[in-house]
Amino acid sequence: MAGATIDHMISLTILIAALLVAMMMYNGLFATAIDYDRNRQVANKAVDLINTICLSPGSPANWSETTETLLCFGLQDPQVGGYALSPYSIMRLNTDSQLVYYPRTGLSYNNISTNYGDAILTPIGNCVNYTAAAELLGVNGTYGFGVDVTPTLDVTVKQNSTASNLKLNITVCGSGMPLSYAPLNYYLFHVNKTAGSDFPSITRYPPGVAQTGSSGSVDIDFPIAADSVYAFVVYASLGGVTGVGYHANNTIADDTFVVPLIEGYDDDGYLNLTLAHSGEILNPSENATAYYNASFYTLTSDFHLQQYAIANSTGILKSGTEPVYNTTRIYASETGLLVISYVDDDGALGTVMVPWGVGALGVSASFGSSIGSGGYNFVATELRQVNIDGISYQVKVSAWSLSG
Repeated sequence: MAGATIDHMISLTILIAALLVAMMMYNGLFATAIDYDRNRQVANKAVDLINTICLSPGSPANWSETTETLLCFGLQDPQVGGYALSPYSIMRLNTDSQLVYYPRTGLSYNNISTNYGDAILTPIGNCVNYTAAAELLGVNGTYGFGVDVTPTLDVTVKQNSTASNLKLNITVCGSGMPLSYAPLNYYLFHVNKTAGSDFPSITRYPPGVAQTGSSGSVDIDFPIAADSVYAFVVYASLGGVTGVGYHANNTIADDTFVVPLIEGYDDDGYLNLTLAHSGEILNPSENATAYYNASFYTLTSDFHLQQYAIANSTGILKSGTEPVYNTTRIYASETGLLVISYVDDDGALGTVMVPWGVGALGVSASFGSSIGSGGYNFVATELRQVNIDGISYQVKVSAWSLSG
């Protein structure tokens, strides 16, 4: 009898243990199933977000070229459709970049590039911030997201420091690999001090063509001194993929004396710009006079630059005393390059090339990514290859659940 009781107790213990193990396995499987379902929802949300951002222009469709209230968020180019993004909408995002404050207007300006002289700066009041975009996308408080827009091709331009004349090396890479035998279209803007004039002159050399070698690079020589002041832009294209590179050389210590700021949009389709002295923005102790010469070039579909006349193309800027700024305007619906050359009181020269439309100089942008997805268990990412005014870009959208 005692033996039977012991057998029953052992059997019962084994049964309970088996039930506990089964319950633990079931709980683990159940938790895995819940995690899988939650992660699947996040992945689906990432797909929804990138499709909405890339395949919808938003509402109104031309919101990036006006001051109208944004009712629906999207970055698609309404004139092209498909996976083509508006070159202007991205410039209206309150991106993860350092702000620039201008005391004269009392406004902070958004700079989507790494240097303040590389983009036309947009006042934050006219930009779309992260919270507003999240609300318009229907994810505020439920999902976090980030958008990164980067050129598909990496086109680098470096000056040969040992050559007596100007020699530039252009290297084109795609996904870390050199792009062999890629055709190049390039433009050189040479800046000189005009004899008998306080203002600089800009000589645009005829458009040039070249081709990278098997290593993805090529050297280009120019018949000017190596220490010349210039701006250089090159467009590389192969197999339907296009990229752009840019390089400038100055004799002025500061990056630039002239900073272009967006003032607003006219009803007749123009974009009003303020040309401000950098001493009024970044270096209040800088009081050198800047004599500038500005030109605007639109970028055609075959990557040629066509010059358009602009108001106040030459002028004088001072810091602390009038005139501290000047105004001009360009076509709001025409992507292109604003080339500004300047000379200071000592005769030192400088130049800067700034894009209207991110594609003109291959500018990258990051929106919401600085908020970060750290601490969240699962982050879904979606990639799309897009076109921005003829330049190839990659868009990455990251999404994560704010519930953990």
